[in-house]
Amino acid sequence: MRAPVDTLYTRGLGLAVLLTLAACGTTPQQSDNVKMPHGGKVKIPVRQDPTLPAMPAAGSGRGGYYKDDGPGDNPPSNLRDVPDAEVRNEPYSTRSNRPYVVFGKTYTPLTDNQPFTQRGTGTWYGKKFHGQRTSSGEIYDMYKMTAAHPTLPIPSYARVTSIDSGEQVIVRINDRGPFHATRVIDVSYTAALKLGFLGKGSHQVIVERLLPADIDAILAARAAPKPVPSVIARSIDTPAGSEAELTAVAQPEITSMAMLDATVAAPAPMALATGFYLQLGAYSRLDNAEQGRAQLAPYAQTLGKLDVVPAGALFRLYGGPFTSRADAARAAASLPASAGVKPIVIER
Repeated sequence: MRAPVDTLYTRGLGLAVLLTLAACGTTPQQSDNVKMPHGGKVKIPVRQDPTLPAMPAAGSGRGGYYKDDGPGDNPPSNLRDVPDAEVRNEPYSTRSNRPYVVFGKTYTPLTDNQPFTQRGTGTWYGKKFHGQRTSSGEIYDMYKMTAAHPTLPIPSYARVTSIDSGEQVIVRINDRGPFHATRVIDVSYTAALKLGFLGKGSHQVIVERLLPADIDAILAARAAPKPVPSVIARSIDTPAGSEAELTAVAQPEITSMAMLDATVAAPAPMALATGFYLQLGAYSRLDNAEQGRAQLAPYAQTLGKLDVVPAGALFRLYGGPFTSRADAARAAASLPASAGVKPIVIER
């Protein structure tokens, strides 16, 4: 059944498009009028959050965002510290996941549990739609970790990786859009800030759907006691020193990085050199970690040196090191789906 467009609470195009920054100016500042002894007034600028990029005001016609959209007048402080969306398994909305038509094109939302990965241009939307109702019926808050996608289920969650900056976030999908052939996701103001493209308006990104099993694993990892970092580590290319020391603790196997939250994905092994790495898997048994390494050996030219590092009850498989987060993200993006892993970029 075709759903009328007005049931989607669509934002028109509502996109943060990549425009030239040649006209980019400084962030407009609010000011207070202060009376002077001689009867005149002087404007004292209000200090803005110095961690936010300087951007033209919404509706100025300048900047890397769509037309009259743009940043808010008074963004909250410490937006870079806003955590990823709190994932949870919840039923999909019947009303928000019907096929619909926008600009003559039919979109059919996903309602199965099949993996979904997409690469393209990520954009953001802000003040123009702040406080308006989204396709889910929720109110859009540009300062939360949410996003709009044409076909991912509502509500659901996705991991978004910026190819340019290497940054990753997890967002809640609660809206529809962007409706443009080259743009794959429209994220909130705060998500764009954390991904590193708030000022530019867009970046090349990878969008990965988090399936129910992935969410279960993330929740379990968050609930588990944090292990004391282990200093026992060896390269899988080096003969084992003592297998007794590396006896695995019995627990459910974790084989995909989509099943781990990036906030708990980086142990503190002393054996890894300083740099950026791709975490390629986490296993409860050493022999399974070695098998994972063997399966990824054909991609060593892309992944770099493959190391297995014990961390508490798990054995984590790393590739690298890379000189920058962006280099690591590009390596992850070039890994084919047939490799069977979804890397997470970490820094040591």
